[in-house]
Amino acid sequence: MRARVVALSRQIARLYPLLLVIVAWQAAAQFGWVRPAFLPSFSSVVLKAWVLAGSGELWSPLFVSLYRAGAGLALAIAIGIPVGFLMARWRPVWRALDPLVAFAYPAPKLAFVPIFILWFGIDHLAKILLVAFSCTFPIIISAYSGALTVSVRQIWAAQAMGTPPLTLFRRVILPAALPSLLSGLRISIPLALLTAFTAEMVSGGGGLGGGLVLAQRYFESETVFVYILTMLISGYVIDSLFLMARRWILRWDESEAVSAG
Repeated sequence: MRARVVALSRQIARLYPLLLVIVAWQAAAQFGWVRPAFLPSFSSVVLKAWVLAGSGELWSPLFVSLYRAGAGLALAIAIGIPVGFLMARWRPVWRALDPLVAFAYPAPKLAFVPIFILWFGIDHLAKILLVAFSCTFPIIISAYSGALTVSVRQIWAAQAMGTPPLTLFRRVILPAALPSLLSGLRISIPLALLTAFTAEMVSGGGGLGGGLVLAQRYFESETVFVYILTMLISGYVIDSLFLMARRWILRWDESEAVSAG
Protein backbone atom coordinates (compact mmCIF):
# COMPACT_ATOMS: atom_id res chain seq x y z
CA MET A 1 0.00 0.00 0.00
CA ARG A 2 2.79 2.38 0.90
CA ALA A 3 4.53 1.67 -2.40
CA ARG A 4 1.37 2.64 -4.29
CA VAL A 5 1.08 5.89 -2.34
CA VAL A 6 4.71 6.72 -3.11
CA ALA A 7 4.23 5.92 -6.79
CA LEU A 8 1.08 8.08 -6.92
CA SER A 9 2.85 11.00 -5.20
CA ARG A 10 5.70 10.76 -7.68
CA GLN A 11 3.26 10.83 -10.59
CA ILE A 12 1.48 13.88 -9.15
CA ALA A 13 4.81 15.64 -8.62
CA ARG A 14 5.74 14.83 -12.19
CA LEU A 15 2.50 16.28 -13.56
CA TYR A 16 2.48 19.29 -11.20
CA PRO A 17 3.98 21.77 -13.73
CA LEU A 18 1.45 20.64 -16.34
CA LEU A 19 -1.42 21.21 -13.90
CA LEU A 20 -0.14 24.73 -13.24
CA VAL A 21 -0.14 25.45 -16.97
CA ILE A 22 -3.74 24.20 -17.27
CA VAL A 23 -4.89 26.36 -14.35
CA ALA A 24 -3.15 29.44 -15.77
CA TRP A 25 -4.64 28.70 -19.21
CA GLN A 26 -8.18 28.41 -17.81
CA ALA A 27 -7.77 31.55 -15.72
CA ALA A 28 -6.45 33.61 -18.64
CA ALA A 29 -9.48 32.68 -20.74
CA GLN A 30 -12.01 32.82 -17.89
CA PHE A 31 -11.09 36.33 -16.74
CA GLY A 32 -10.75 37.72 -20.26
CA TRP A 33 -7.01 38.31 -20.19
CA VAL A 34 -6.80 36.85 -23.71
CA ARG A 35 -9.46 36.97 -26.41
CA PRO A 36 -11.18 33.59 -26.99
CA ALA A 37 -10.29 33.75 -30.69
CA PHE A 38 -6.63 33.55 -29.68
CA LEU A 39 -6.90 31.34 -26.60
CA PRO A 40 -10.15 29.50 -25.87
CA SER A 41 -10.63 28.18 -22.36
CA PHE A 42 -9.22 24.78 -21.49
CA SER A 43 -12.68 23.52 -20.53
CA SER A 44 -14.12 24.50 -23.94
CA VAL A 45 -11.22 22.77 -25.69
CA VAL A 46 -11.83 19.60 -23.68
CA LEU A 47 -15.54 19.77 -24.54
CA LYS A 48 -14.70 20.23 -28.22
CA ALA A 49 -12.32 17.27 -28.07
CA TRP A 50 -15.12 15.15 -26.59
CA VAL A 51 -17.45 16.14 -29.45
CA LEU A 52 -14.82 15.47 -32.13
CA ALA A 53 -13.86 12.14 -30.57
CA GLY A 54 -17.49 11.09 -30.32
CA SER A 55 -18.15 11.89 -33.96
CA GLY A 56 -14.95 10.17 -35.12
CA GLU A 57 -13.52 13.38 -36.60
CA LEU A 58 -10.53 13.20 -34.24
CA TRP A 59 -9.58 9.53 -34.52
CA SER A 60 -9.37 9.34 -38.30
CA PRO A 61 -6.70 12.05 -38.76
CA LEU A 62 -4.84 10.77 -35.69
CA PHE A 63 -4.59 7.26 -37.12
CA VAL A 64 -3.51 8.66 -40.49
CA SER A 65 -0.67 10.62 -38.88
CA LEU A 66 0.40 7.71 -36.69
CA TYR A 67 0.38 5.40 -39.71
CA ARG A 68 2.63 7.75 -41.67
CA ALA A 69 5.00 8.26 -38.77
CA GLY A 70 5.11 4.54 -37.92
CA ALA A 71 5.61 3.36 -41.49
CA GLY A 72 8.36 5.90 -42.09
CA LEU A 73 10.08 4.99 -38.83
CA ALA A 74 9.90 1.27 -39.66
CA LEU A 75 11.49 1.96 -43.03
CA ALA A 76 14.22 4.03 -41.34
CA ILE A 77 14.94 1.18 -38.91
CA ALA A 78 15.13 -1.35 -41.74
CA ILE A 79 17.69 0.83 -43.53
CA GLY A 80 19.55 2.47 -40.66
CA ILE A 81 20.43 -0.52 -38.48
CA PRO A 82 22.10 -2.62 -41.21
CA VAL A 83 23.94 0.42 -42.59
CA GLY A 84 25.19 1.40 -39.12
CA PHE A 85 26.43 -2.10 -38.37
CA LEU A 86 28.12 -2.36 -41.77
CA MET A 87 29.88 0.96 -41.19
CA ALA A 88 31.19 -0.30 -37.85
CA ARG A 89 32.17 -3.70 -39.24
CA TRP A 90 33.86 -2.83 -42.55
CA ARG A 91 36.15 0.15 -42.95
CA PRO A 92 35.49 0.67 -46.71
CA VAL A 93 31.77 1.02 -46.00
CA TRP A 94 32.53 3.58 -43.28
CA ARG A 95 34.78 5.57 -45.63
CA ALA A 96 32.10 5.60 -48.32
CA LEU A 97 29.10 6.48 -46.15
CA ASP A 98 30.43 8.52 -43.23
CA PRO A 99 30.80 11.77 -45.24
CA LEU A 100 27.27 11.34 -46.57
CA VAL A 101 25.82 10.77 -43.08
CA ALA A 102 27.79 13.70 -41.63
CA PHE A 103 26.56 15.95 -44.45
CA ALA A 104 22.90 14.90 -44.46
CA TYR A 105 22.23 14.43 -40.73
CA PRO A 106 22.18 18.14 -39.72
CA ALA A 107 20.36 19.21 -42.89
CA PRO A 108 16.84 20.63 -42.31
CA LYS A 109 14.73 17.76 -43.59
CA LEU A 110 11.57 19.85 -43.95
CA ALA A 111 13.32 21.83 -46.65
CA PHE A 112 12.87 18.71 -48.78
CA VAL A 113 9.06 18.76 -48.46
CA PRO A 114 8.51 20.47 -51.86
CA ILE A 115 10.81 17.94 -53.53
CA PHE A 116 9.04 14.96 -51.99
CA ILE A 117 5.66 16.41 -52.95
CA LEU A 118 6.86 16.97 -56.52
CA TRP A 119 8.17 13.42 -56.78
CA PHE A 120 5.60 11.45 -54.78
CA GLY A 121 2.46 13.63 -54.52
CA ILE A 122 0.65 14.78 -51.37
CA ASP A 123 -0.70 11.45 -50.17
CA HIS A 124 0.82 8.84 -47.83
CA LEU A 125 3.95 7.97 -49.80
CA ALA A 126 5.53 11.43 -49.68
CA LYS A 127 5.03 11.72 -45.91
CA ILE A 128 6.27 8.20 -45.20
CA LEU A 129 9.43 8.68 -47.24
CA LEU A 130 10.08 12.07 -45.67
CA VAL A 131 9.76 10.54 -42.19
CA ALA A 132 12.13 7.75 -43.22
CA PHE A 133 14.58 10.30 -44.61
CA SER A 134 14.50 12.26 -41.34
CA CYS A 135 14.88 9.25 -39.02
CA THR A 136 17.38 7.11 -40.92
CA PHE A 137 20.43 9.15 -39.96
CA PRO A 138 20.04 9.14 -36.14
CA ILE A 139 19.37 5.40 -36.32
CA ILE A 140 22.49 4.87 -38.44
CA ILE A 141 24.57 6.81 -35.90
CA SER A 142 23.14 4.94 -32.91
CA ALA A 143 23.65 1.56 -34.61
CA TYR A 144 27.20 2.49 -35.57
CA SER A 145 28.03 3.74 -32.06
CA GLY A 146 26.46 0.68 -30.46
CA ALA A 147 28.34 -1.74 -32.69
CA LEU A 148 31.63 -0.03 -31.79
CA THR A 149 31.05 -0.85 -28.11
CA VAL A 150 31.53 -4.56 -28.84
CA SER A 151 35.03 -5.66 -27.85
CA VAL A 152 37.13 -6.93 -30.74
CA ARG A 153 38.50 -9.66 -28.48
CA GLN A 154 34.96 -10.78 -27.71
CA ILE A 155 34.24 -11.09 -31.42
CA TRP A 156 37.53 -12.96 -31.99
CA ALA A 157 36.73 -15.33 -29.15
CA ALA A 158 33.30 -16.08 -30.59
CA GLN A 159 34.77 -16.62 -34.05
CA ALA A 160 37.49 -18.88 -32.62
CA MET A 161 34.75 -21.10 -31.17
CA GLY A 162 33.23 -21.45 -34.64
CA THR A 163 30.29 -19.09 -34.15
CA PRO A 164 28.48 -18.49 -37.48
CA PRO A 165 28.19 -14.85 -38.62
CA LEU A 166 24.44 -14.71 -38.07
CA THR A 167 24.74 -16.14 -34.56
CA LEU A 168 27.61 -13.77 -33.86
CA PHE A 169 25.41 -10.86 -34.77
CA ARG A 170 22.40 -12.13 -32.82
CA ARG A 171 24.21 -13.29 -29.65
CA VAL A 172 27.16 -10.89 -29.37
CA ILE A 173 26.89 -7.72 -31.44
CA LEU A 174 23.17 -6.97 -31.16
CA PRO A 175 22.88 -7.32 -27.33
CA ALA A 176 25.91 -5.08 -26.83
CA ALA A 177 24.55 -2.47 -29.25
CA LEU A 178 20.97 -2.61 -27.95
CA PRO A 179 21.22 0.25 -25.37
CA SER A 180 22.58 2.60 -28.00
CA LEU A 181 20.03 1.43 -30.55
CA LEU A 182 17.12 2.04 -28.20
CA SER A 183 18.46 5.49 -27.33
CA GLY A 184 18.60 6.35 -31.01
CA LEU A 185 15.09 4.97 -31.46
CA ARG A 186 13.77 7.15 -28.64
CA ILE A 187 15.21 10.18 -30.42
CA SER A 188 13.71 9.06 -33.72
CA ILE A 189 10.15 8.47 -32.46
CA PRO A 190 9.30 12.14 -31.70
CA LEU A 191 11.24 13.13 -34.82
CA ALA A 192 8.97 10.85 -36.88
CA LEU A 193 5.85 12.37 -35.33
CA LEU A 194 7.15 15.91 -35.77
CA THR A 195 8.04 15.30 -39.41
CA ALA A 196 4.67 13.71 -40.20
CA PHE A 197 2.69 16.48 -38.48
CA THR A 198 4.70 19.29 -40.06
CA ALA A 199 4.65 17.74 -43.54
CA GLU A 200 0.86 17.50 -43.28
CA MET A 201 0.64 21.13 -42.22
CA VAL A 202 2.79 22.24 -45.16
CA SER A 203 1.45 20.02 -47.93
CA GLY A 204 -2.02 18.98 -46.75
CA GLY A 205 -3.25 15.49 -47.48
CA GLY A 206 -5.13 14.89 -44.23
CA GLY A 207 -3.80 13.85 -40.84
CA LEU A 208 -3.63 15.95 -37.69
CA GLY A 209 -1.41 18.55 -39.34
CA GLY A 210 -3.74 18.99 -42.28
CA GLY A 211 -6.77 19.18 -39.99
CA LEU A 212 -5.08 21.78 -37.83
CA VAL A 213 -4.34 24.06 -40.79
CA LEU A 214 -7.87 23.63 -42.11
CA ALA A 215 -9.36 24.55 -38.73
CA GLN A 216 -7.08 27.59 -38.53
CA ARG A 217 -8.27 28.82 -41.93
CA TYR A 218 -11.86 28.77 -40.68
CA PHE A 219 -10.87 30.43 -37.34
CA GLU A 220 -11.97 27.38 -35.33
CA SER A 221 -9.67 28.09 -32.42
CA GLU A 222 -11.02 25.34 -30.19
CA THR A 223 -10.46 22.73 -32.90
CA VAL A 224 -6.94 24.05 -33.47
CA PHE A 225 -6.07 23.55 -29.81
CA VAL A 226 -7.71 20.12 -29.81
CA TYR A 227 -5.37 19.03 -32.59
CA ILE A 228 -2.37 20.57 -30.83
CA LEU A 229 -3.17 18.79 -27.57
CA THR A 230 -3.76 15.54 -29.44
CA MET A 231 -0.29 15.82 -30.97
CA LEU A 232 1.28 16.49 -27.58
CA ILE A 233 -0.61 13.72 -25.78
CA SER A 234 0.08 11.14 -28.50
CA GLY A 235 3.79 11.92 -28.36
CA TYR A 236 3.82 11.69 -24.56
CA VAL A 237 1.92 8.39 -24.49
CA ILE A 238 4.11 6.80 -27.15
CA ASP A 239 7.29 7.91 -25.38
CA SER A 240 6.02 6.57 -22.03
CA LEU A 241 5.15 3.20 -23.59
CA PHE A 242 8.55 3.08 -25.25
CA LEU A 243 10.32 3.74 -21.94
CA MET A 244 8.38 0.90 -20.34
CA ALA A 245 9.36 -1.42 -23.19
CA ARG A 246 12.99 -0.25 -22.96
CA ARG A 247 13.17 -1.04 -19.24
CA TRP A 248 11.76 -4.51 -19.90
CA ILE A 249 14.11 -5.20 -22.82
CA LEU A 250 17.17 -3.94 -20.92
CA ARG A 251 16.23 -5.46 -17.58
CA TRP A 252 19.65 -7.14 -17.57
CA ASP A 253 21.42 -3.76 -17.82
CA GLU A 254 22.46 -2.43 -14.41
CA SER A 255 22.72 1.18 -15.62
CA GLU A 256 19.14 1.00 -16.91
CA ALA A 257 17.93 -0.34 -13.57
CA VAL A 258 19.64 2.53 -11.76
CA SER A 259 18.11 5.16 -14.07
CA ALA A 260 14.66 3.58 -13.71
CA GLY A 261 14.92 3.68 -9.95
